[in-house]
Amino acid sequence: MKTNPAVDSARLGLLLNELRLPAIKVMWPQFAERADKEGWPAARFLAAIIEHELAERDRRRIERHLAEARLLPGKTLDTFEFEAVPMISKAQVMAITAGDSWLEKGANLLLFGPPGGGKSHLASAIGLALIETGWRVMFTRTTDLVQKLQVARRELGLEAAINRLDRFHLLILDDLAYVTKDQAETSVLFELISARYERRSLLITANQPFGEWGKVFPDPSNARYPCC
Repeated sequence: MKTNPAVDSARLGLLLNELRLPAIKVMWPQFAERADKEGWPAARFLAAIIEHELAERDRRRIERHLAEARLLPGKTLDTFEFEAVPMISKAQVMAITAGDSWLEKGANLLLFGPPGGGKSHLASAIGLALIETGWRVMFTRTTDLVQKLQVARRELGLEAAINRLDRFHLLILDDLAYVTKDQAETSVLFELISARYERRSLLITANQPFGEWGKVFPDPSNARYPCC
């Protein structure tokens, strides 16, 4: 492929800006030089720079989604010791990370176990794997999110705050049991879970099994959460 020496590089840069193709803007001269040396046909050159642009878009998207996800640093499936928790099936976890069989349905996951059993690690690792396959995830301590929702309620913005969380396919609520037995706290949490029911997924970690959630939620009507 021979480049046209009369090409106005500055104008081409402006055109690529208009088309929002920043990766091509940066890399096209290198691709063009290689195409000239190797005699690429025009179609191969065009395909190469488009593939590069798409790869860069995927990389930037994952970076944005990782930044907003607030996952625990260093917690991956590779670093999770499955052999230390034999009741957890690695094959099942790997199937979960595909996401499409349950996130599209708004299904939920519950992780129960004593403190130090790796629930938070596994939840964060699942979130990371899902982000890498294109899903949007947010990880939060339940107490932190509940406090933010309480502020939103006082400012008459609870519904809007809950709606903003809809952009996440999966919301990970870590350490549910640490929510205090306060009606104001449990009620905003109930509204959040009710709003996401069968639309957007939740992954909840807790020390108590579901049958003991009455100890966390003193109101019996709230103990039967729609997520479960």
